[in-house]
Amino acid sequence: MRTLIIDCIEKIGETVEISGFIQTRRDHGKIVFLDVSDRSGMIQVVITGEKAEDVHSQDVVSITGKVQKRPENLVNKNISTGEIELSAEKLEVLSKAVELPFDMGAKDLDLQLPTLLDFRPLTLRHPKIKQIFKVQAAILEGFRKAATDLDCTEIVVPTIAASSTEGGAEVFKIDYYEHKAFLTQSPQLYKQMLVPVFERVFVVTKAYRAEPSVTTRHLSEITQLDCEIGFIEFPELLDMLEEVAVKTIKFAEEKCEDALKEFGVENVLFGKIPRLSVKEAQDVILKEFDRDNRKEKDLTPQDEIDICKWAREKHSSDFVTITHFPTSAKPFYTKPDPKDPEYSLSYDLLFRGVEVLSGSQRINDHSQLLESLKSRGMDPKNFEMYLQAFKYGMPPEGGFSFGLERLTMHLLKLSNVREASLFPRDMERVDIRLNQK
Repeated sequence: MRTLIIDCIEKIGETVEISGFIQTRRDHGKIVFLDVSDRSGMIQVVITGEKAEDVHSQDVVSITGKVQKRPENLVNKNISTGEIELSAEKLEVLSKAVELPFDMGAKDLDLQLPTLLDFRPLTLRHPKIKQIFKVQAAILEGFRKAATDLDCTEIVVPTIAASSTEGGAEVFKIDYYEHKAFLTQSPQLYKQMLVPVFERVFVVTKAYRAEPSVTTRHLSEITQLDCEIGFIEFPELLDMLEEVAVKTIKFAEEKCEDALKEFGVENVLFGKIPRLSVKEAQDVILKEFDRDNRKEKDLTPQDEIDICKWAREKHSSDFVTITHFPTSAKPFYTKPDPKDPEYSLSYDLLFRGVEVLSGSQRINDHSQLLESLKSRGMDPKNFEMYLQAFKYGMPPEGGFSFGLERLTMHLLKLSNVREASLFPRDMERVDIRLNQK
C-alpha cells in the first residue's frame, strides 16, 4: 500500500512503499541519491547505482525501502522530511520521461517567460512554481471563507452574454449559433440580479477583456472573486471589502507560510487601512513626494506605489483604500455621490503598490439606471433582463471584485502576472504562441 512521503516522518524504522516523481539524481560512486516528490512533499532516497540504473529526472517511480533517521550533521532543514531518508530496497519505473529540455533540478527555474510558458505542463512540476498555485489555492479558499463569513451565498454565472457589461470595444465577440454574443467582461450584471434573491452573494468566475496591449499586469482571461451585498450603504461597504481582503490574505499567509518564505516575501502589514479619496491621495503625493498630479482624474502607477509606501511607513498597512473616482470614468451602474455627482461612490483597494480590488455602491433606482445607460449612448434594449431586477425592486446595494492572478502576483512579488496563471491567455498566446511561424 502506498505511503505519502509526509507520513514517512512517523514511520522511522518501518518499510514503506512510496510513489512519485524523481526531481534530482546525484551520483556518489556506488551510491545514488534521489530526491523524490509526491503531492505531500519530498524525500531523499538512498539507493545503489545498480538498482537506480537509467532513472532520471521526472521518471515516475514506485520505491520500497526502510525509513531511517539522517545523521544529525546531514539534516536538511529546508524541507519537512529533512530529518529522514528512505533506504531503497526496490525501485520500479512506472513511466519514463524523455530527456528534459532544461535542468529541472535547480532551486529556481531560471528561464525566460516564453520558454516557461511553452513548456507549461513540465515547468508547472517544478517545486517552486508549483508553490505559486498552492498559494493561489489558499487565496481562493480564504476568499470563500471570508465571503461565507459575511453570509454570502455562492452563485455560478454565465460567461456568455447578450451584451457587453461595461460598454466599449474591449470585448470578445463570438458567433452564437446564428446570433451575436459576447464573452463576459465581468459577472457584474448577473450578480446584481441575484441580490433580490439572496441579498448577499459571491462568485468565482472567469472574465474576458480584449485589451489590445501587452503589459506585465494584464491578461485577456482572468479569474474574478466577487461579492455583491444588498441593504448596505457606502461606509459599510468599505468595512466589508477591507474585512474580506484582510481575511483572504491572512488565511493564505498562515496556510502557506513556508512558500512565502521560499519566495523571500516579508509578512503582510495589517495595520488600520487608511481611506483616502483620489483628491486626498493626490494631496499626500504632493506633500510626501513633491509630485503634483492633482489635475489628473486618477492615480498614476507611480502614485499607487508611493501611496502604498506612505501607508506602510505611516500606518503599518500594506493596504490603502482609494475612493471617489470621477463618475464619468466608471461603469454606468456606479452611483454618483449625492453630495457631488461629478464623483462616484466607488473605490479601489491598493495592495503593495497596485490595485487588486475595485467596486462601488450601485445605482439601485430603475429610472436613474436607465438615464445613466442613455447618457453613455448605451441602448437599454440590450439590458432588458438586467433591468427587470430593478424594475421589480432592488435594495440599496454594492459590491467589489478581486483579480485572483493579480493578487497572487503581488502577494508573492512575481514580476509578471502570467507567472500567476496556470495557462495564461493574452494577445500573443493561447497555450501556444500565436505568432509562431
